[in-house]
Parts: sequence; C-alpha cells; structure tokens
Amino acid sequence: MSEQQSRQDYWKANLRLVAGCLAVWFVVSYLFGILLVEQLNAISIAGYELGFWFAQQGSIYTFVILIFFYASRMKKLDRKFDVHED
Repeated sequence: MSEQQSRQDYWKANLRLVAGCLAVWFVVSYLFGILLVEQLNAISIAGYELGFWFAQQGSIYTFVILIFFYASRMKKLDRKFDVHED
C-alpha cells in the first residue's frame, strides 16, 4: 500500500469515527434531551422522568463515555496505520 493511500485510509477511518461519535452525541443531547423529552418522560427511573434524566445527567455521562471511547479507538487506529507516538 502506498504512503498516500495509507494516509487517505487513515483519514477516512478517522472521519467515520468522528461522524459516529457526533451521531451518538446528537441523538442523546438533541433528540432525547429536547425533541423526544415528552415521550421519554412517560418512563420513570428512580423517581425521575427519563427525558429529564437525559437532559440533565444522561447526556453528560454519554459525553464522558464518548471521550474515552474516541481516545481508545484513535489509539487503535494510530497503531494500525503506524502513526502512533509511543
């Protein structure tokens, strides 16, 4: 595989990962926290309506998980394409 093709493949994999993370972020924060809040409020967890929970806490937990997920996947991608720093 040529150097140029390897760079393109690395960039495409990186963009797919970012797009996937952004899609999850969008669904959790915008759809669950704003648009679908009324439907989710019909479900209750530990006394809190699910829509409220996603808007206040669930989205924050999801963002933190996404950060660690992204870092882990990028580490694997960097090693796969031999662009890692260590």
